[in-house]
Order: sequence, then structure tokens, then C-alpha cells
Amino acid sequence: MGKRSDEMVTNIFFDLDGTIMDSEEGIIRAIQYAVAKNGLDSTLVEDYRVFIGPPLRESFQRYFSLDEASAQEAVAAYREYYSQRGIFQGTIYDGLEEALQELSQTYTLSIATSKPEIFAERILTHFNLTRYFKGIYGATMDTERTLKEQVIAYALQESKATPTATVMIGDREHDILGAKANGLKSIGVLYGFGSESELQEGGADKIVTQPSELLSAINTLEEA
Repeated sequence: MGKRSDEMVTNIFFDLDGTIMDSEEGIIRAIQYAVAKNGLDSTLVEDYRVFIGPPLRESFQRYFSLDEASAQEAVAAYREYYSQRGIFQGTIYDGLEEALQELSQTYTLSIATSKPEIFAERILTHFNLTRYFKGIYGATMDTERTLKEQVIAYALQESKATPTATVMIGDREHDILGAKANGLKSIGVLYGFGSESELQEGGADKIVTQPSELLSAINTLEEA
């Protein structure tokens, strides 16, 4: 039986950190800088990788028990380091560009990241990946748009993509929950910073272990 047109995927939204780019080095160093500059207790967080993916302000509040104003000060210190030194301290995942080349032949690709949009644009330009994406949608530098579900809603509005014809690809639970909140199906990736249990509990429709599996996963979603 043929697929109905309303079941076809036309748009794919990609997370950035942990999905396109292994950004661990730059982010960790920026967190360390912010912790030191703001006199925070570094012993409160065993592994700073928990900061990769979720909105920074929320993470500083959660792991250092900061109020909103203090968390914003920590975010400002983070960005001070990151914008100058940490932003390009990372690598594109093996096989990722080949997957983008393959997917862009059939689907419209966009970035939907909790990272500030201006940083995402600089990163994708630096690594020569902008040609694969019709849109780059990210957070604002203030608190207006920081949650993943807000970023995805913004990406849908700006790209005019149909939620039921769009798939979100990401490595953390907030990518999956943000997709569900906006009526998107989702694919979790295990080569980033999230665990399989985290993605399963979030409700990912499919989970893949490497970029080369993305096309077949999307095809499976279309056939479901």
C-alpha cells in the first residue's frame, strides 16, 4: 500500500551540540571559567557534561542551586569565554556530513538548537555546513526563547514546516520532549551526550547509534 502524502516527512530539524558537533571541549572549558569567575563550588557537579544540551540558565540553577539572577550572571561568564575561545573547540561527528549530504537530497533540513542562534550560525559557517540547512533556529541571548520546545515552535513558525511532516533529531531528553510538545516525531542519537534510557524515557520514536542510520530511521517513521 502506498504512503499517504500527509504521512510523508518533508522537514528535518537537527539539534547542534551532541548531534552535529562534538562540542564537549569548548563547553566544558566555558563552564569551568564561569564556575571560577562566579566563585561557585566546583565540587557540586561531578561531570560538567550534564550541561551539554539543556538551557544553560536552567542547568546553573539546578546544579548550583542559584536563583535566576545569579544563574544569568553565570551564563554571561560562560558566554564571555565561549564566544571568544570555546565556540570552535570541537569536531563534527564522523559520518555526519555524509548523512547531511544524503538527507538534503530528499528533505529540507534546519537547525533547532538551545544554543544562541548567533553562535550556531558562526559554528556552522566555520565548519562549512550552512549549505545543508535552509534555516538556523536557536535561542535568544536573553530569556525570551531558551527552552527547546520554544525553539522548535519558533523553527516551525519561521520555516512554515508542518509538525506532522517534521522530524526532530537530537541526543538529549529535552530534544525529544520539545518535539512531542510541538507534535513532531523524534529520533534520538546515541553518539552524542545522552543515554539510551534517557531517550527511551523521553519517548523517542526511533533511536540510532550513528549518523549513517538516520535515513533508514526516517523511512521507518514514514512507513509507520
